[in-house]
Amino acid sequence: MTEPITEAVVEPPVARQPWAGWDTVIRVAGVVVSILATVVTAAIELELTALRSGGVAELFAGRNPWAGSGAAVPIAIPFAVGANLAIAWFAVTTTGRRWALGVPWALWTLLMLAAAGTRTAEGDYLIGGKNWVALVTILVGSLTFAVYSYRMILRPVPRPADSGLPGSV
Repeated sequence: MTEPITEAVVEPPVARQPWAGWDTVIRVAGVVVSILATVVTAAIELELTALRSGGVAELFAGRNPWAGSGAAVPIAIPFAVGANLAIAWFAVTTTGRRWALGVPWALWTLLMLAAAGTRTAEGDYLIGGKNWVALVTILVGSLTFAVYSYRMILRPVPRPADSGLPGSV
C-alpha cells in the first residue's frame, strides 16, 4: 500500500534586517558629526564677526579681507542661525533622541564664551565688547538652539504603532 503524499509545510526563512545592530553606531556617529560641525561652524562664525566693509573690497582685490576697515558686515549672524539650525536638526534626526540637541548647543555656547573671554598675546580680546556683530551672533546663535528646543517641546512625542500603549494605532 502506498501512503498518501503530504506536502511539508516549509516556513520561509526570516529575513534579517541589513542594518540590524547598527542603530547604536549610527547614533554615536550622528553625535560625533554634530560635534565636529559645531566646532567648524563656530570657528567660521568667529572669523566672520571681524569682517568689515573695507575687508570686502580687499577680498575682491585679492588681498586679506581682515585687514580692511569700515563698518562691520553682519554676515556672521545669518550664518550662525542657518548653521545652528542645520546642526540641531542633524543631531536630533540622526540620533532619534531629543537630548542630542544639548550636546552641540552646550559646545557652541562654551566655544563662544571662551572666545569672548580669551586674550591674545598682545592683550586684546578675541571678541571685543565693541564688536556688536560678535555679541549679536552669540545671542542669536544660542537663541536658535533654544527656539529649536522649544519647538521640539511643543511637538508630541511620537509613539510606535505597535507599542500596545493606549492611544497607539
